[in-house]
Amino acid sequence: MSEEAFDLSSNFWHEKSFKKGELFNDYRNVCKELGFIVEGIFRSYIIDYKSGEDKNIFFFSQNGFVTAYKSFVRQIPCEYYTEALTDAHIICINIFDLQNLYRQSHEWERFGRLTAEMAANIVIERTESFLLKSPEERYLELIKTHPELNDNVPLYHISSYLGIQGPSLSRIRKRIAGR
Repeated sequence: MSEEAFDLSSNFWHEKSFKKGELFNDYRNVCKELGFIVEGIFRSYIIDYKSGEDKNIFFFSQNGFVTAYKSFVRQIPCEYYTEALTDAHIICINIFDLQNLYRQSHEWERFGRLTAEMAANIVIERTESFLLKSPEERYLELIKTHPELNDNVPLYHISSYLGIQGPSLSRIRKRIAGR
């Protein structure tokens, strides 16, 4: 993006800090912001009302974006929570300012298209990983994509994301460490 196009956004970005456990977006709320993560880790999760357990859907980490994308783009209530897993610092832009930038600049429209493609790819890869990969392969993919998770996130969050129980994750980690 050219400096001139980026400068169109200079008044729209604002900083936000989150303490561990604070919500970026709450269940049934409309997500109004797209955040660029300067520091920290977030997760999106649902609560299984039969078991009462959290089920992690997505992780978002440093130098990536955090949002409840469907809610953000369509301005509809979100079906899950997005929470800071660590203290975090982000730079945000709200949907209305971003839409204004889309109208002003083809470069910002391109940013929107690339962001949408990235979000779609994340969902597609996540779905395909459950259909086509073993839990060990999913774990290796996760730590490749988000290496900071191992040191900063409790293992029960990782096992939930992988769709396995904690003891299974422990066996996978032990097997990998033995190689």
